[in-house]
Amino acid sequence: MIIGHQKQWQFLKKSAELGRLSHAYLFSGDEKLGKKKLAFEFISFLFGQTVHQLVAGGHPDFVFIKPIEREIQISQIRELISRLSLKNFSAPLKAAIIDKAHLMNLQAQNCFLKTLEEPRGDTILILITEHPNLLLPTIVSRCQQIKFYPLREKEIEKELIARGAQKEMAKELAEISLGRPGLAIDFLSDSKKIKEYKKIISDLIKIFNSDLSFRFQYVKSISQDSMEILKIWLFYLRKILRAKLRGEKDENSQNFSLSKLKNIIEFLERIIFLISTKNINPRLALENLMLEL
Repeated sequence: MIIGHQKQWQFLKKSAELGRLSHAYLFSGDEKLGKKKLAFEFISFLFGQTVHQLVAGGHPDFVFIKPIEREIQISQIRELISRLSLKNFSAPLKAAIIDKAHLMNLQAQNCFLKTLEEPRGDTILILITEHPNLLLPTIVSRCQQIKFYPLREKEIEKELIARGAQKEMAKELAEISLGRPGLAIDFLSDSKKIKEYKKIISDLIKIFNSDLSFRFQYVKSISQDSMEILKIWLFYLRKILRAKLRGEKDENSQNFSLSKLKNIIEFLERIIFLISTKNINPRLALENLMLEL
């Protein structure tokens, strides 16, 4: 079942019904928005199967690629091209989903580009990414782009209630997930994650009111798990920024000036980007962040 993103879903479904499918699509947007979920649902719709059947059955006409140790390698793309060159086994077309497509290395991207330049009529490719700017412009230009945005809290709250959450719990989870249904469902399925989230936010507030010695000690304690912490900080600070811009009150908004918030958010985005895509020292990046706070 798809949570939200009905405009995107109806566009794809209508394109299929009218026989106007593009050879390749680029799904872009933040993590945990439901991009991958919708991609699987769409391929399942085209194949006339459930998502479970598609994944569990290892369908011969479908390929799913994800990074290996933070990289999609040329060997994976060559295997994809080989699979796509085979005759359809039972589905009306060949299909592939490339998750975190921005992690294709340059060799892999150049290899993949050849497939896009010589499209087969019975093949559909879906690239999923949070960083479309890391893909070669020639790849982006040959894909039909579909953007995904955070959902309204009410949409997420309704889905959580349907999954058995009490109304108050659903409201809280919808709020702290900041428009990301995948994260809200993670919270619902594992209460430990809610506690971890709240502790991370509490630590952030504490850091703002602490000296450099405390901040650097904190960096030392979390540098191995820094990526998820930084993402939570980023989404939380974006929430505070939106509240400030709307003139809304937030219990922690007094800890941040508008200009300071913008600077920290930009710095966080840059660090997350570098840690995700480059071989940089996370601890050194975090220590630089502590100097900015």
